[in-house]
Amino acid sequence: MDFPLILTILIKIITLTFVVVLPLVPVSVYFERRFSAIIQDRVGPNRVGIPLTLFGGKKDFSFFGLVQPVADGIKLFLKEDFTPAHVRKAFYWMAPALTVAPALITLCVIPFGSDIQLPGMDPVKLVIADINVGPLFIFAVASLSVYGITLAGWSSNSKFPFIGGVRSTAQMISYEIALGLSIIPVLLYFGELNLSKIVQYQAEHGWLLLPFWGHGDGALSLTSKLMFWIPAFISFLIFTISIFAETNRMPFDLPECETELVGGYHTEYSSMKFAMFFMGEYAAMVVGSALIVTLFFGGWSVGFGADAAIAGFAIGGFKIGGLIHLGVFLAKVIAFILFFILVRWTVPRFRYDQLMKLGWVIFFEAALINVFLAALVIASGSGKFTPLILCIGGLLLVVTTAAIIYVAKVSEPKARIVSF
Repeated sequence: MDFPLILTILIKIITLTFVVVLPLVPVSVYFERRFSAIIQDRVGPNRVGIPLTLFGGKKDFSFFGLVQPVADGIKLFLKEDFTPAHVRKAFYWMAPALTVAPALITLCVIPFGSDIQLPGMDPVKLVIADINVGPLFIFAVASLSVYGITLAGWSSNSKFPFIGGVRSTAQMISYEIALGLSIIPVLLYFGELNLSKIVQYQAEHGWLLLPFWGHGDGALSLTSKLMFWIPAFISFLIFTISIFAETNRMPFDLPECETELVGGYHTEYSSMKFAMFFMGEYAAMVVGSALIVTLFFGGWSVGFGADAAIAGFAIGGFKIGGLIHLGVFLAKVIAFILFFILVRWTVPRFRYDQLMKLGWVIFFEAALINVFLAALVIASGSGKFTPLILCIGGLLLVVTTAAIIYVAKVSEPKARIVSF
């Protein structure tokens, strides 16, 4: 048995999951409260800190309210863990764990940085499991979280949580299709399913949405990259909006819509069970942000050809370039978390029929057409096809797009005037 390998894996699991990512959950809650306060012209949490006056100090240390998430956690931990008598207890207890666990498991294939190396040791990758099916693994595991929400709604034995669970099931099924289709152009471009290799390619040849360096050595030309920017940006839009729906974030938080369903699927939960649902939502938001950054914005890459120099940066034989890249990656993820928060507090909630129409009528068709558009752009840049074949492909794409738009238009029910 290779004990050094097992020890390295355990250290990476503990460090990357419980030291790097999990603290982002309470930090995200703090950002959410402060950001919403700024938007609504309020102060937000700014008092909770270290109570030095209890220990003889003259003034408490507020520290901008950064201790507020700790206070929230202590409050939830000390609240009564009440279980209603009418619930199906086994599934009721199981549901919160099924919501949190998939979000944490998907972290194991996300590359957090380039390799680090201690003196006299082999390089260590800042990824827990460097597998060749990274995006597929994330989609497969993340889709399991719907079981937690569905079981929470069903096991609560109450109508509002049950409606929230049914809504969540329909919503996740609807947007997972668009999510999977939107990533196909990205995989066609890179020709890889290994997330570490995808990030390394972007570090050497330009980010998918910022392809302005590394045009030689077998890479696509700048013209081909700029042509592919159109399907790449369409994929980015569909993928990002679908991540909002997958994580039940506003404006897609219909499963827990407080104006209709009290609290939705977690109405009957309290104390740490409720906190686990809360933590699962924010952990899924962190993972979604990390995946968007990895696929479209170079992951840990600084860009502009500087990554090779940073990766080789060493102090006394200790290569710390991976730690610098880790900081860059976390900065990008936090920027996207702030974007998630901004959208929540600026965009109103969708109606449920609008939610379903966006997923099935718009995103599904747009993602499908975008796959053919990306394939046509890649084929035109490869130089392996004659102009006649490319023209025929473009014509077929236009005809298919027009047919899909026509079918969607004629199948839409006409508005009826109701008189009283």
